[in-house]
Amino acid sequence: MSDPEIERALISVSDKEGIIEIARILQDRKIEILSTGGTQNYLEKGAIKVRDIASYTGFPEMMSGRLKTLHPLVHGGILCRHDMPDELESMQSHGILKIPLIIVNLYPFEQTIAREDVTLPLAIENIDIGGPTMIRAAAKNYRFTTVVTDPDQYAEVAEQIQKHGATTLSLRKKLALDAFKKTAHYDRAIADFLLKQDFLPVENDSSTHLGDPLPEKLEISLTRKQQLRYGENPHQQAALYERSHPESDSLVAAKKLNGKELSYNNLLDLESGLQMVKLLSEPSVVVIKHNNPCGASSQSTIREAAEYAFAGDPESAFGSVLGFNAEVDGETAEFLVGPDKFVEAIIAPSFSPEAIDILTTRPKWKNNVRLMQTGPLQSNRLMQDLRSISGGLLVQDADNLASEGNKWEVVTENHPDSVAMDDLRFAWTIVRQVKSNAIVVAKDKTLWGSGAGQMSRIDAVEIALRKASKNSLGAILASDAFFPFADSIAQAAKAGIKAIIQPGGSRRDAEVIAACNTNRIPMIFTGTRHFKH
Repeated sequence: MSDPEIERALISVSDKEGIIEIARILQDRKIEILSTGGTQNYLEKGAIKVRDIASYTGFPEMMSGRLKTLHPLVHGGILCRHDMPDELESMQSHGILKIPLIIVNLYPFEQTIAREDVTLPLAIENIDIGGPTMIRAAAKNYRFTTVVTDPDQYAEVAEQIQKHGATTLSLRKKLALDAFKKTAHYDRAIADFLLKQDFLPVENDSSTHLGDPLPEKLEISLTRKQQLRYGENPHQQAALYERSHPESDSLVAAKKLNGKELSYNNLLDLESGLQMVKLLSEPSVVVIKHNNPCGASSQSTIREAAEYAFAGDPESAFGSVLGFNAEVDGETAEFLVGPDKFVEAIIAPSFSPEAIDILTTRPKWKNNVRLMQTGPLQSNRLMQDLRSISGGLLVQDADNLASEGNKWEVVTENHPDSVAMDDLRFAWTIVRQVKSNAIVVAKDKTLWGSGAGQMSRIDAVEIALRKASKNSLGAILASDAFFPFADSIAQAAKAGIKAIIQPGGSRRDAEVIAACNTNRIPMIFTGTRHFKH
C-alpha cells in the first residue's frame, strides 16, 4: 500500500505555536485547509487561505461553540479506509471528502485548573469534546490518516509532506500512539480534578465511589519531567515523572536555584528530608545520608539547628543532603561552607540573597551544591505511596501525618519530665523516617545516634547507642516497633538513657515494662507502629 497523498487537512488548535509555519507549507503544496473559529481567524490573519468547516458541513457552530466538528462529513473523511470500495462509494454518494491530515490540540484543561480562580463550571467548559474525538478517529485510522497533536511534531511532518506530499506509515504509527497517550492523559487529568472537587458525594455504604483512595481500578498519568543520568547505579536508566499540578511545596515543584542536575539518589534523599522537616514545628534541620537521617535538630534558630544537626554525626554528614523547614539565612550559609563540610543538595522553603551568594560562590560549592526552593511549607496532606513489584504495584497511605500524642500512655511507675517529653516527641518524629528496624537516641531535640535497617532490634539498639556514645547519658531512646525482649532495656539503662518511647504491643510488654521500672526509666506506649521498609 502506497502512502496516501494528502490533499486536505483539518486544523483546529488551542496552542497556536508554529501553526502558521506548517499551514504555509501545506498551502504551498496546494493542500486545502479546513478550520474552525479561533484557529480559522488566526490562520487568515497570517495570510493562509482557509475553508470554514461550517461551509463544508452546512451546519454553523452552535451551543456556544460546543458543537463544531461532530459531523459525519468530518469524521467520515477522517475514518474512511481508502482501500475499501464500499466506504469510498459511501463517501461519494454522501459528498464526504477525504481528510488525510488533522492537526489538532486540545482545550487547555490543565492550564485552566491550575488557575487560582478556577471554578467547576469554568473547568467543565474547558473539557474538549470534538478535539479528542477527531484525534482518536484519526489515530484509529492511522493507515490512511496522519494525526498531529503537538507543535513538536510539526517539523518532521512538514519535512515529509514537502518531499513526498504524504507521510510514511512508520511516522503515522508513531503519531497515532502519541495521540492515544495524549487523550488518555487528558481524560486522566479531568478525572483527577473531579476527584479533588468531591464531584460525587460519599455514599453511606461501602461501595466504591470516585473518591475512594484505593479504587478498584487505579489509573496513573504522569509526564516525564527530566531524564536522569542514571538510577541508583550507573548501569540503571532512570527518569523523573511529574503528576499533573503537584503541590506547590513538593519536591517535584521545587525550583532549582543552583548546582548540577539532581541524581536519582539525590531526589530520594531530598524527599526524605522534606517530609521529615514538615513534621517538625520549630526551626529544624535534618541531615540525610543513604535515605536515613544521620543528623537532625530542632532549635530556636535555624543556625543553631544546623549546628546541632551536624554535631550528631559530623563524619557521616559529609556529602549528605539537607532539609530545612525555615529560610536558609546568611549566618547559616557561613556555617555550612566551613572547611570540614560539604553537602550534595539542600531543600528549604527559601534562601536569603546573602545565603545564595555564599553557597554559590565559594570554590568547593560553586556550581556543585544543588539548592532546591519549595516556597512556604504546608501541613502534610495524606498522600499515597506507590511501589513497584513484579507484575504490579503496592499502594498504601503514606506515613506522613503528624503523630496523635493524645493517644500516648505512660506505662511505667516513673513519668518523664517536661524536658524529656520534648525530646520524646522529637525522637518519635525522627524514628519514623529511619529504615526498620529503627532505633534513635536523642537529647536536647537533637539526634545523636541511630540504628537503621537492622535485622534484629537489639543490633539497632547497640548501633544507636554506640553512635551516640557519651551523648546517650540523659538522652531518650525511640523504637519504631515494640521490643520483643527486655534485653534492649538493659542496654539502654547501662548507657544512661533517661526515657523510652515505643509502640507497645509485644507479648512480652509486661517484661519490658518491669525492666524499665527496675531501672527507673519512664516509658511511653504510643500505640502506633512506624515500620519503614
